[in-house]
Amino acid sequence: MLKGFKQFVLRGNVIDLAVAVVIGAAFGAVVSAFVTNILTPLIAAIMGKPDFSAFNATLNGGVISYGLFLNALISFILIAAAVYFFMVMPMNAWKAYQARNATPADPSSKKCPECLSEIPLAARRCAFCTSPVGARGAEGGA
Repeated sequence: MLKGFKQFVLRGNVIDLAVAVVIGAAFGAVVSAFVTNILTPLIAAIMGKPDFSAFNATLNGGVISYGLFLNALISFILIAAAVYFFMVMPMNAWKAYQARNATPADPSSKKCPECLSEIPLAARRCAFCTSPVGARGAEGGA
């Protein structure tokens, strides 16, 4: 029983997941601090009101604190924007830069001229519509 548990824990994807959770928690703290200490005061300087938690409405004696929802919504939008602009956009730009210098892989399949299904390059007949296709370089009937 312990041997199986040891194999489970030491598998690569479990370790990778543990590292991802720890790094994700640390990154979440950094992004939250960025939003709380930098972006929210900027919004307060622009709009004049940094905190909406005091906004509420009373309906039949019940208090609806829509200000807390506004705070959570603004925080979510700011965190999502921070992640997008400071993580996703630079990573996409870096991947595009790396892909610009990469050579494309040789194709391993071609399209059938009749049904446009993907078939292997060496195929002489389409596996989907059974129409004859040319040899490796030629398109058309055999």
